[in-house]
Formats: sequence, structure tokens, C-alpha cells
Amino acid sequence: MSAPTYDLGTLHGGLRLTGHKEESTSSAILEVPIPSQLILPIAQHVGDPAQPLVGIGERVLKGQLIADSGGSLGAPIHASSSGKVLAIEPWPTSRRLGASAPCIVIECDGKDEAVLPADAVVDFTALAPDDLLRKILQGGIVGLGGAAFPTAQKLMQARTCEIDHLLLNGVECEPYISCDDMLMRENAGEIISGAQILMHALQISACFIAVESDKPEAIRALGDVLGEIQDSRIVLKKVPTIYPSGGEDQLVQLITNREVPSGGLPTDVGCLVQNVGTAAAIHDWIIGNTPLISRVTTVTGDGVANPINVRARIGTTIGDIIKIAGGYTDRAERLIIGGPMTGKAVSTDRVPLVKATNCVLVLSETLSPGPELPCIRCGDCASVCPVQLLPQQLFWYACADDEVKLREFGLTDCIECGCCDLVCPSHIPLTADFRVAKGRIRELADEKARAARARLRFEARNHRLEREKIDREAELALQKASVKKSGPSAIAEILERKRRQNEEDQ
Repeated sequence: MSAPTYDLGTLHGGLRLTGHKEESTSSAILEVPIPSQLILPIAQHVGDPAQPLVGIGERVLKGQLIADSGGSLGAPIHASSSGKVLAIEPWPTSRRLGASAPCIVIECDGKDEAVLPADAVVDFTALAPDDLLRKILQGGIVGLGGAAFPTAQKLMQARTCEIDHLLLNGVECEPYISCDDMLMRENAGEIISGAQILMHALQISACFIAVESDKPEAIRALGDVLGEIQDSRIVLKKVPTIYPSGGEDQLVQLITNREVPSGGLPTDVGCLVQNVGTAAAIHDWIIGNTPLISRVTTVTGDGVANPINVRARIGTTIGDIIKIAGGYTDRAERLIIGGPMTGKAVSTDRVPLVKATNCVLVLSETLSPGPELPCIRCGDCASVCPVQLLPQQLFWYACADDEVKLREFGLTDCIECGCCDLVCPSHIPLTADFRVAKGRIRELADEKARAARARLRFEARNHRLEREKIDREAELALQKASVKKSGPSAIAEILERKRRQNEEDQ
């Protein structure tokens, strides 16, 4: 076994939270059977929605490309099983409150016929990095830690920077979520293979795999594989169990002691962060010829009969998945997609599992922390903020809708982790207020951009009208000169005026 190293940087703030993970990690990952229907949203990623490539009534095969991003920022969508396209229509999704979005509905035939052969082993080292990146793009792979940023575009952006470290994020710090833990225990080899593929694509020779100290089984499984393959480029690092140490910027600071600048990215300090699930998905696609059509998801909470981790096809409804976990208990009151800190509450279990769904959390109705009271300026929120912001100041400026001050005090750097909410003795919903304020800042930025574009259009129109006026005057002068056969100096003056005007416009 390759022993993990501990030479870590420091992390400001954060909280030690009760994990509630033993319930869902007591048994192996369970495979969810093929459902009767698959609901596949065409927007399962950051960026533009994919465009459907199939029509109603068409038969599709497992792994078949059914929607593509057309070269824009996005990721392809593949059929998760074989069957017939029933509809392309709005369907409730795991957006906040289950807002509907366009989806491709497939009636599964139970045959699970694949369009591509499985286990088509590829020697990825024989591929040029650019060819490998294009191949990864075709697999529909996105960040499986929850951000859902298209992986290929993230890698392409990183190739334009001076990257020297790949960080695989196995730090699953939010309570209840344990899908990455179970994936590392059961599929450590695939994760490390994915790391090797990523290093080849990036042309770098250093990778850290970060795992929390409360995951000894995952650390042991990864260490055993590293001990077998003897790849000295990959180092296993154990990090303290503090929320939110799994945030990209926080992880970079812990592992490399480099601070990501305000408004910047980990690539600005030579690091690229990928989730361990993303690395395993890359292995499955490059080595196994299987695009991203399933994922491991935690189903847990006191509202579920048998908390467990499952591997389910993308597009399986949450209701079908909860049935596999024994169904609801009589305590089930709240359905959350994601964890208790950053998840989204939905009003129906008809929503489908998507690429970003790392947890289905069913909870009993929790007691309200109490009525919201005035801020007492205690500073507890600032002491736990992992980004070292001043939430109490941001709260005042958010109430005043002061965009300038909100930007000055770093609201856009807020990662919405919810730590400030938990420690606030006045029960102020700071994270919700900041989320609204960030939305308002984006609206104001959009308004300014629209105003700037309108001004440019107005100025361009004025220039065009002025040029047309000069052209008409010149033409009229030429006509008069041809009649009178005189006035060449006047004509020359008008032509010179037109020439100067054109030069100023350019």
C-alpha cells in the first residue's frame, strides 16, 4: 500500500459537521435495473443546451448520441439504454423547486442493446493530447462533483495555461453524501487509470489524489492500487475532515499551499481540479468505450427506508431510484437533490437523475432555527468563512442593494457553502440573501452590457446617417457642377470633406 502524505497547507474557517454517512456506506453499490422510461434533459451541464438529434418514434441504442452541443460550450447527451423516443417535451427537473426543462423521453425496451462494443481497450498513450481531448469531448463527460462543467472544455482551457499539478478531488465534505467514498472503495483502479489519462492529455507528470481522513477504506483501496502500479507521479494525500475543504480553491490551498486569486481559477496557480468520479468516467469512455450514461448516487436520509449508494442510468426518475432504496418512510417530508448545505429542494420525485446528481436526500421536516433577528455584529460568520469574507458587511450592502460595495467586499467570491448560516445566532439566512444579491449583480451587469451595446448601435447609426448625408451632398454638388460646368473647387471641397469623414469613422 502507498501511504498517504500529510504535508498540507492551511484552510481558514470551515466547520466540523456530523457526517451521517455510516447509514449509506454499510453495503456495496447497488445497480438500479433498467427503468420503464428514461427522462434525459438536454441541458445537464454548464453552457448552452444540447440540440436533439433524434425524432419522436425513432429507436435508439444504449450509448447512442441523441443530442449534441454543436461546438459551443456544452456536452453531448447519450441514450442510457435502448428503446423508442416517446416525446421531446418539458419535464420537471432538479432545478430549484423542480422547474421544467426540455427533455428527451425514451420508452426502454429492456434489451439494453448498445451502439458501441464495451471494453474496446485503447492505448491512450499512443494518442496525441489534442486527439485525446477531442475523444473526451465526444463522451459527454462533465464534472461529477456537482458543478457539471464540461470536462473537455476545462481541459482545453487548462492547456492554454502553465499547469504543473492535477488534483483529483475525493474530499466529500458535505454531510450525507458518500458516493465518491464508495466509488473510491470499489473502483480505485478506474480512478487512477483516469488520472493517468488526464495527465497524458495535459502533458504533466504530477497528480495528487486528495481524500478526507474519515475515509480509511477509500484511502486503503487507492493505496493498494498505487502500490501495485508503482506510478511515482501519483501521490495520495489525506486532508482534514472540515467542511468545505472539498471546494476547488480550498483544496488547492490545502494541497499545494497556493492561493487562487480573487475572481480567478485554479489554473491561474498551475493546478487543475477534477472529481474522482470524473476521472473514473474518463476511464470508462477511453478504455471501456462507454460514454457518461450512468453514475453513482447516494440515496439517504431518515425519510428513506434503506439508505444506500446506487449506480443508476442517467434519466432514471428519482421515484424509481427511491423504490430501490426500500421506498419512503412515514417521516419523509422534504426531498433534496444534493446535500443539506448546497442542495436544491424539489417538489416531486418525477425529476430525473442527471449527470450532476450526487445525492438524493429525503428528510423529515426539521424544526426552524427560530425567527430572524437583527444582526448583533458578533463576527461568528466571518470566523467560519472559508473565503475570508465579511458576511456581516455583505449582508448590510445586500440589504441596501449597493452593487459597488458588494463587489468591493468580494461577494462574487462567495461559494455559498452555508457555514455563515449555521453559526449565525440571529438566524439570518445569509446564503440565500447573498444568492439573491449575486443574481442582482448579474442582472445589473447584463443591463450595463445591453446599454453599452445600444449606445454602440446608436453611435454607429449616427455615423451611417452622417455618411449618407455627405454622400447625398456630394452627389447633388456633382449634378449642379455638371449643369453649370463650373465650380470644380466646390466639388473638390465636398469630396475632401467626405474623405476626412470616412477616415474618422475608421
